[in-house]
Amino acid sequence: MVPKRLTAAIPLLFMICISSFSQQIRLRETKTGVDFLSGGKVLLTYQTSTAEVPEGVKAEFRKSGFIHPLFSPSGQELTRIQPPDHYHHYGIWGPWTKTLVEGREVDFWNLGDGKGRVDFDRLISKKEKKDNAEILVRQKHTDLLAPNGAQVAIEEDLGIRVWNMEQNRYAVDYTTEISTPLKTPVVLEAYRYGGGIGFRATARWDASNSHILTSDGKDRKTADGSYAKWVMVYGVSDDPSGESGILFLSHPENRAHPEPMRVWPEDSNGGKENVFLEFCPIRLQAWEILPGKTNTLKYRMIVFDGKMTATEAESYWKTFAAR
Repeated sequence: MVPKRLTAAIPLLFMICISSFSQQIRLRETKTGVDFLSGGKVLLTYQTSTAEVPEGVKAEFRKSGFIHPLFSPSGQELTRIQPPDHYHHYGIWGPWTKTLVEGREVDFWNLGDGKGRVDFDRLISKKEKKDNAEILVRQKHTDLLAPNGAQVAIEEDLGIRVWNMEQNRYAVDYTTEISTPLKTPVVLEAYRYGGGIGFRATARWDASNSHILTSDGKDRKTADGSYAKWVMVYGVSDDPSGESGILFLSHPENRAHPEPMRVWPEDSNGGKENVFLEFCPIRLQAWEILPGKTNTLKYRMIVFDGKMTATEAESYWKTFAAR
């Protein structure tokens, strides 16, 4: 049985018809991950194997359990991993940063510190349907500082569902459930980075050729620290339209919704290769993960080529919010 947390209606704007031109999503397991394919072409990959780092880079930066690559419908690669400025950035992912585990501060984000890490544990289930395909995986957040040896502090069940592509768009549901197997609470401290869903964009994008727009009309200059129901990021590409992007939707049941965001300023990384954003539900208030309680965050991505208007983005969000 498919977990209720992964059930959803087809986005309204996708329901014009699921016709013969709509390619069914297929799953393909490989040695490195699980591919989601449409018409034989990969839309995205969830990586189950450990991605090795370049020679000379600390081994602690190796990682599994993330989405990369993610392609637009026309095949534009929109994600990036292991950029030299932040080797711990991995496409689309969501580890927690300042975390208290049994009174110790553990960082699951900045891998190079050697305090904590997040990795793929196992594939729980996979399913192909007429209009979508999905996987459910377990990710383990390991506390490397525990006095009796490394221990799992947070267990995360991550559901990824990809809907059939319609013309120049497709949808990805990203549903995460976190809990702790420990006997004491794990505290996700308030901080500008952490959890939710993070995105490191293609190296091609910077402030000169990409744009950010939020549900409150904020742009790249004003979005950081603001709250949003949705945020759109798009930029130059080799698609015939000249643009590709992703619309990120936050579900109204999420903690701190509309969610606070972290958006890199225009001058980050000297103004080059510097598009990063995330929904960060603990940016302004700590979150206590209690033993025996499961906590859920639900997101949807609309991956597109060409133009998307704010009106369209709002319509996508309303459909997602009503699920």
